[in-house]
Amino acid sequence: MENHNVFAGAFVDRGGDRRKDPEWLNEAVVSKEARFVPVWKERCLVGGDPLHAVRLKRADIETFIGDHNVIFLGLFRNQPVFAIAIDADEQPLEAFGSFEGLRFLGTRLPLDEANLVAHARALVLWHESQSFCAICGSPALPDAGGNMRRCSNSDCSRGIFPRTDPAVIVLVHDGERCLLGRQASWPKDRYSTIAGFVEPGESLEDAVRREVYEETNVRVGAVHYHSSQPWPFPSALMLGFIAEATTREITLNDRELEDAQWFTREQLRSKFPKLPFRISIARRLVDHWILLGED
Repeated sequence: MENHNVFAGAFVDRGGDRRKDPEWLNEAVVSKEARFVPVWKERCLVGGDPLHAVRLKRADIETFIGDHNVIFLGLFRNQPVFAIAIDADEQPLEAFGSFEGLRFLGTRLPLDEANLVAHARALVLWHESQSFCAICGSPALPDAGGNMRRCSNSDCSRGIFPRTDPAVIVLVHDGERCLLGRQASWPKDRYSTIAGFVEPGESLEDAVRREVYEETNVRVGAVHYHSSQPWPFPSALMLGFIAEATTREITLNDRELEDAQWFTREQLRSKFPKLPFRISIARRLVDHWILLGED
């Protein structure tokens, strides 16, 4: 299996052509092969030992299926798979497992299943935030198997598509040290890479240089792409970079960070600082830079 960031990877055949085929979708959703990924209170259903993402048959979840809460995700392990949003006060489906958050699941599920539940959760949350057309204010209803919504006003009929928010995340180094910062709300001694959202009209490289300077006053020269990670909390796409510092003096310009420091590889291998969580691309960037020093 390829070395993917957690939640990333083309494990689901998203079936763009099938989204446009209502007849195929209507047959698939009632077929014996159909499987359903429940999402309840932003959590996904898991069970078993070892832990796995529970994919239910239609008969197991029939009572929760409504007119607008089923979303076609694609083909997963050669079966049509659908996300289903469950609106209930008490935890449902206890006979099949428990509902857990993605930060927990990202460290325990196989990569393909972590990708599947992140996909399901992201689309369910997007639908919950797009009940109305932003142009005319009319109700917006699911379309294309739940992969878009459409304004119900025939004079508008605007198509509304899911969006992701691009954010850069960068390991800045001067060769021997790397630059990490921490926010005041984080656990004690936790430091991580510099990150921020891309602004309109801005390239990714320019966003890297701007964010690093705004947060730490450090200037960056060469910027090299590393990898990306869907980060569905709720809908970011983290674009990871390694960047070379051209200055080293730190000033917390915008006060978004409580602290920022330069760390050697030896320090990063110690108990201080505490590094980012292992499911995050931030941790992969740090680990990648540490390994570069061992070549």
